[in-house]
Amino acid sequence: MAAAVASAGRLLRLRAAQAERHWRRLRGAGLAQGFLQPASAGKDAVQTRHVTHFTFQPDPESQDHGQTQKMNLFQAITSALDNSLARDPTAVIFGEDVAFGGVFRCTVGLRDKYGKDRVFNTPLCEQGIVGFGIGIAVTGATAIAEIQFADYIFPAFDQIVNEAAKYRYRSGDLFNCGSLTIRAPWGCVGHGALYHSQCPEAFFAHCPGIKVVIPRSPFQAKGLLLSCIEDKNPCIFFEPKILYRAAVEQVPVEPYSIPLSQAEVLQEGSDITLVAWGTQVHVIREVASMAREKLGVSCEIIDLRTIIPWDVDTVCKSVIKTGRLLISHEAPLTGGFASEISSTVQEECFLNLEAPISRVCGYDTPFPHIFEPFYIPDKWKCYDALRKMINY
Repeated sequence: MAAAVASAGRLLRLRAAQAERHWRRLRGAGLAQGFLQPASAGKDAVQTRHVTHFTFQPDPESQDHGQTQKMNLFQAITSALDNSLARDPTAVIFGEDVAFGGVFRCTVGLRDKYGKDRVFNTPLCEQGIVGFGIGIAVTGATAIAEIQFADYIFPAFDQIVNEAAKYRYRSGDLFNCGSLTIRAPWGCVGHGALYHSQCPEAFFAHCPGIKVVIPRSPFQAKGLLLSCIEDKNPCIFFEPKILYRAAVEQVPVEPYSIPLSQAEVLQEGSDITLVAWGTQVHVIREVASMAREKLGVSCEIIDLRTIIPWDVDTVCKSVIKTGRLLISHEAPLTGGFASEISSTVQEECFLNLEAPISRVCGYDTPFPHIFEPFYIPDKWKCYDALRKMINY
């Protein structure tokens, strides 16, 4: 035993010495500084936040809803939840760790403000969280449940699909749980790997009786979340977690709503329609700029916002005008919601299409860790697909 311990000690000392020599080589080459701070960080350099595969583009400040305040996306969520608790005395917020503010700080300060009976923790049991929310909603109260990551919503799948979505129908509208809203952080984040990066919206798009909503920005997040909470149907609200801190813009302090199931045309164009939701909207905005500069192509950009029921009319009207459609999302290609959009547009706009519809999506593999940059449908993949469509 003593010999084994001594051998292990020598091995550890050898590894430590090797690591020290490696670090000295890096430091001598000037590379260590690059690992510890951004390359642009000099004495007088301005610190900026860079996101790996997109640049967040804030919308113009809205003047329609009173005083605004600079918020990032998680602060906009907090503001919406604060407004809901203030307006509705029956509203309660619950989930794993929400009492102290949640892992992404979306509920920070709400327990202190409204009390432990209205903002409280639950056991680590997603099926129980949603089942509990259904029960609260059936009594007529407003239930706002948090699933800590969208990847962990699957244990609650039965409660959402077989209970929440069908409650009104199976009782002939004698009972319903329409005042249930389920929030969940969603999408890739740069280092989430298999269990903290998934986009499961397509699973729920196959389920009549619920609504699925995904915002692209702080302003959109607050308005759409408040609309979900007020809606008379169970809603799933997926929040792009990579935008929690990367997305900053002016957001109204007072409550306001953005209609569900209405897509938004962010940029009008004449040559091709680009459709996305959540983080991917910012990717296709960059693609549209590249297409204009490099190809002279005019792109129409649509943020779908609501996945189900989705805005068929807005998308089809655009494709009739442009004759081409590119849809992009982070979720895998096969069975992704782009397939549903593509099929519907093909049925409704077949004679107007100038090229086959293109889907630029994640690969049909589990979400990778170190290979995430190769997995995500970045602007270069989208631009390459767009160029092929224009040259078809």
